[in-house]
Amino acid sequence: MCQSNAFLVKKNGTEEMVMEDVSLITPMEDGSLELTGLFGDRLTLNASIKEMDLLKHKILIQEN
Repeated sequence: MCQSNAFLVKKNGTEEMVMEDVSLITPMEDGSLELTGLFGDRLTLNASIKEMDLLKHKILIQEN
């Protein structure tokens, strides 16, 4: 399996890995994103998707 890792791009431009092996990203009604990992772990972020590079298995999420 080839899940992707999610990185939060902070307002100063730095990237911080927030979750490994992301299997699902769900947009929530309040504009946030809920990330679900391979083993069911969940993380909700007030952010939006900036870029998804599926060849490199990397998801960039921009802070709102």
